[in-house]
Amino acid sequence: MMHPTQDHSVADIDPHTLKQWLHDGAEIALLDVREHGQYGEGHLFYAAPVPYSRLEVDVVRLAPRRDVRMVVYDDGGADGTAARAARALAALGYACVRRLAGGIAQWQRDGYAVFAGVNVPSKTFGELAEEVFHTPRIGARELAERQRRGDDLIVLDGRPYAEYQKMSIPGGICCPNGELALRAHALARDPRTTIVVNCAGRTRSIIGAQTLINLGVPNPVYALENGTQGWYLEDLQLEHGARRRYDDVVAPQDLPALAQRSSKLAESHGVPAVDAKEVQEWLQDRARSTFLCDVRSAEEYAQGTLPGAQHTPGGQLIQATDQYLAVRGARIVVFDAEGVRAPVVASWLRQMGWDASVLREGALARLDNPVEKALAPQLPILTDAALADAIAQGAQLVDLRPSMRYRASHIAGARWAIRPRLDRLQLDAARFVVLLSEDAALAAWAAQDLRALGVNDIRANTGEPSGWSAQGIALACTPVEPADADCIDYLFFVHDRHDGNKAAARQYLAWETNLVKQIDERELAGYRFPAR
Repeated sequence: MMHPTQDHSVADIDPHTLKQWLHDGAEIALLDVREHGQYGEGHLFYAAPVPYSRLEVDVVRLAPRRDVRMVVYDDGGADGTAARAARALAALGYACVRRLAGGIAQWQRDGYAVFAGVNVPSKTFGELAEEVFHTPRIGARELAERQRRGDDLIVLDGRPYAEYQKMSIPGGICCPNGELALRAHALARDPRTTIVVNCAGRTRSIIGAQTLINLGVPNPVYALENGTQGWYLEDLQLEHGARRRYDDVVAPQDLPALAQRSSKLAESHGVPAVDAKEVQEWLQDRARSTFLCDVRSAEEYAQGTLPGAQHTPGGQLIQATDQYLAVRGARIVVFDAEGVRAPVVASWLRQMGWDASVLREGALARLDNPVEKALAPQLPILTDAALADAIAQGAQLVDLRPSMRYRASHIAGARWAIRPRLDRLQLDAARFVVLLSEDAALAAWAAQDLRALGVNDIRANTGEPSGWSAQGIALACTPVEPADADCIDYLFFVHDRHDGNKAAARQYLAWETNLVKQIDERELAGYRFPAR
């Protein structure tokens, strides 16, 4: 089977030049195009995870301006993922793409640090915020004792509802960090009630508690030290499947005072309030990237948002900024419906170093912002019944689903693969191939790579094991196949810290608290905390 010819036209950038670019104040998108597991084992501090397997699906959302300065990198090995990614980006119209010469290996050889884990700039910010603000904290044992005594306190879980349901502090109420400014007063009406904010680990506990303190709530406020993991490490029982959450309705008479409080906080951090006319000009500015971020709840966002706006629930935008935008130095315009949540989110983004503003008209603004997506190549989609016929006709099955889902259940005889390693399959170009994928667009882009390898008769199926089984298709379970070393899409890094592994939980917390010791002076200077 033919392999695509090597293209040596991709321009390179050396690590020293890249380091200067990252701190020169101009926009830059640094993309780690390796798969999620590889990224999590070690990456550059400002890198956004944009795996090659999802590149065309995600990059237009993460870096919409086609002439933004962009650098891609991989391990620096022989697989050429970064070069392939650069060519794919050029095909999408990105005009200023460079490849890091020697990849992450050369970066390290030149004396620069790499960071394990995910959302590293955000988590580092959380640790620094605790140091700067001296955020009060309470240990798991003390909280449990105060609960046992029946003290007047409330536990607010600052994570999204799905995370909260997995495991939570007994009695805790789900109120994601982005909702605290709008909802906390109704959950703790008495100013004498102690409020404890928790997450799974540290960052959102700290930021959530400090949010309430920054807003000037009269209640005693604490971050639960080490979150649900700290609770578990003290051999305390967690709840699973809890359903307590904030009330959607906010009393209209409460809104003016809440908005005034949030506005005052935003002003203290230099957050501009901009009108729709100015934002419209920004959106048409070809020299800067502008991201519209809707920080409201998922339910509100589903009812309608502004054109081109991402759903970036406030707490998550602070916790995982690199999952929503990949352009360092870009403008971020946040908005809500009532002027309470967005100013608080923007105050944190400003301290993180972002050029963040609040849209004055909120979700009622009138903006012309056409949504652009990378159109996936055409690929025939088979129903589960048609898939059963294709198997009977001798189709070659390639399973592109996440490796852990393949391990749990897959079609007997299907081979697992991931897009950057399709060339390892040695497929028979004379027989047709069916790609099994949870996303038709991902399959379509993978099919394009297969065609470059000489395989032209390709179809896809987007089903799942239950549907396959209903068609009489035999399934298999292989708990150790693919081998761990091949599961480059899965982050094994303390992956079972929520599943009864105390050593993994301790390792994770040690990693989190050590982040501030790893950054250099220029990375530290990127944050903009108020003068102490």
